[in-house]
Amino acid sequence: MQRVKPMLVRHNHAPEVEPDDTKDDRHFVTALARGLDVLACFRRGERTLGNSEIAERCGLARSTVSRLTHTLTTLGYLHPVPESGGYRLGTALIALGATALAGLDVRQLARPGMREIAILSNASVGLGVRDRLSMRYIECCRGEAAIALNMDVGSRLSMARSAMGRAYLAVCDEAERRAILDDIRSVDDAGWPRLRDGVERALADYREFGCARSFGDWQPTVDAIAVAFRPGGGLPPMSINCGAPSVILDREVLMSEVRPRLIALAASLEGVMGS
Repeated sequence: MQRVKPMLVRHNHAPEVEPDDTKDDRHFVTALARGLDVLACFRRGERTLGNSEIAERCGLARSTVSRLTHTLTTLGYLHPVPESGGYRLGTALIALGATALAGLDVRQLARPGMREIAILSNASVGLGVRDRLSMRYIECCRGEAAIALNMDVGSRLSMARSAMGRAYLAVCDEAERRAILDDIRSVDDAGWPRLRDGVERALADYREFGCARSFGDWQPTVDAIAVAFRPGGGLPPMSINCGAPSVILDREVLMSEVRPRLIALAASLEGVMGS
């Protein structure tokens, strides 16, 4: 019987799909993937989700979701909320996330430089890692501007539209980049030509300027640049971005004043976690 691919949810964008190379992978555990997708479908700011909402977001039958939420509740990864009939993320998941973040010493090493750039630019500076077809913030510093981006640890950005994601694509190996772009095309075929053009421009930018740019591509009123680095220690590449609404931070300032500092910070973090 043909295995149904679980749907992977991406915040504020079209659903992500399971990569094609898993369908013939006998080591791939579909039930585990579906359980993780249930946890991943919770979005920032949402307190609870019901089985029907989870089923819709994950592309699964409600009966399957009921079994998954029961199992995750038993293990403490979800917590039932009788008042709404839904679930909220449980303390076991919070503890797991906190443990994972605590193990990323690169956050502590990057924070002083990030804070310095945030104060200089009066903008938001974030450190992010790849999360399927998105980038997820694991550290964030902000300037003192009255208008700021509503981004914090745990926030997600589009891989193809954001400077942070484009910087990651610029430094990852060619096979990974090709696989990511194939998956992006598979979930947004109509928008693919524009996304492809944006990524190609970003790769050219990276070669010319040492950073990726997203000027109004992620959000029409937001400009950002980003630089990626390889921290070592078995960790995948990470990206550091600096962005703000265009009314706060001029593009020329981003490129002339922020860019060299961002490049220097990323260089100082290259291989910092060791071999």
